[in-house]
Amino acid sequence: MEEQRLPGGRHVGGVRIGDTVHRPANRWTATVHAVLRHLEAAGFEGAPRVLGFDERGREVLTFLHGDTIGERHPWPAWPHSDQALRQSAAWMRRLHDATATFVPRDDATWFAGTWRPGLVIGHHDASPYNAVWNDDGLVGFVDWDTAAPSSREFDLAHLMLTWVPLQARHVAEFQGFTAFDDRSRRLHLLLDAYGYDGDRGALAEVVIGRALRQASIIRRLVEGGQTALRPFADGLEQAAAEVQMLPASFWRA
Repeated sequence: MEEQRLPGGRHVGGVRIGDTVHRPANRWTATVHAVLRHLEAAGFEGAPRVLGFDERGREVLTFLHGDTIGERHPWPAWPHSDQALRQSAAWMRRLHDATATFVPRDDATWFAGTWRPGLVIGHHDASPYNAVWNDDGLVGFVDWDTAAPSSREFDLAHLMLTWVPLQARHVAEFQGFTAFDDRSRRLHLLLDAYGYDGDRGALAEVVIGRALRQASIIRRLVEGGQTALRPFADGLEQAAAEVQMLPASFWRA
């Protein structure tokens, strides 16, 4: 059966073959598979199922059917809808609740992070470009390579950056978002859908820290020769600066 390259997202070398996805395996793949199998056993919907490995050593996952952003700019309308905000946040709450009971093997390897009791497993890249959408709404999220131990807030910070969005203004505009005066309402719509009952004012520093951490990781890749990534680090640092300037009222429900 013919291989079809998967566009956009982080599908580096990923291809579709029928109803399956084949992707290069990494040193953390076995640990991610353990997380996905835990989710399957828990009845969690909205994640691919693990089917094993193919003859070339690539991981094999089920294909989630629906629309994806791929490489389109500006984005289609659905990532900027209230429905997408609510459903993505509710999906993340189910993920965190389902993985609160996950205990990894002692030799577990992660893309980043260290597990300890009390943490959940965050997707860490539940962005619109990794979402799958159909006429009924959110199907789920793909690209689980960065799944790793996390606080709920740290994973939520990425959701706020990419879905509200709290990205740098020029990045959001490039993606087709212009309703900047509506972002406070959208933020609280997302947090309400998650059922977040913590101090929302404290989330500003979490979002800033998350953006700067991602920028730092990308800067190291740039120094290693991946210079094409420099604009992404610039954008994240600009996002942190813009979030820092938001008034306290922005974070009050």
